[in-house]
Amino acid sequence: MEGNNKYLGKEKVSKLLLKFSIPCILSLLISSLYNIVDQIFIGNSELGYLGNAATSIVFPITIISVAFAWAIGDGSAAFLSLCQGRKDTKNAHIAIGNGILINFIISIIFVLLGFLFMDNLLFLFGASEVTLPIAQDYFKIILIFIPVYMMANGMNAIIRADGSPGFSMASTLIGAITNIILDPIFIFVFKWGIAGAAWATVIGQCLSLIVSIIYFTKTKTFKLGWSSFKVNFGILDLCQVFRHENL
Repeated sequence: MEGNNKYLGKEKVSKLLLKFSIPCILSLLISSLYNIVDQIFIGNSELGYLGNAATSIVFPITIISVAFAWAIGDGSAAFLSLCQGRKDTKNAHIAIGNGILINFIISIIFVLLGFLFMDNLLFLFGASEVTLPIAQDYFKIILIFIPVYMMANGMNAIIRADGSPGFSMASTLIGAITNIILDPIFIFVFKWGIAGAAWATVIGQCLSLIVSIIYFTKTKTFKLGWSSFKVNFGILDLCQVFRHENL
């Protein structure tokens, strides 16, 4: 932990800005490829504009879920940075473990609410009687894997804060490339239609999560254990965090 603190504390800000900002920006751009690629292949399939409409209806719901993942992941990353500055090895892993745990719990809540109020949500975001069945077929698959999507995105922020922005970008890129490869195979070769686009997306997200989990076995500034996932309300209290109190 100390070695990485030395690098972050002594390197020029301009170099650090380039090292961290460029992979972060590219990660966001790569993440947008999921929806764009789905739209391209679906639009050129027999589903046409109805398929594009269905994916567009589901897209805002997935963005809401990932917004929660980013909020929790960025909060965990910020806490990790504070711990790095204070050379606090005690609370760093607890903060990360609690962040991952809360992210997972919220993702399960999203899944439950999604299945309970699926039709209401789809109508709320613009579904019609014509597009509803297609949107349902797409949303059911996406919804089951919402925890994977949220965990992968939350972990990416932590990986960047751990001093590996390039690895974070690579995990996102692997998922996006997988989606690009599988979309035409599932949609045009296997004739899975809208479900094929959904499966291509979630398989890509699963690979991104697997890569992130692999990184968490060899982190630079913290080490997770079972004790990391024990809920600590002191760490979850942001007021205490920014007052630098002992938690």
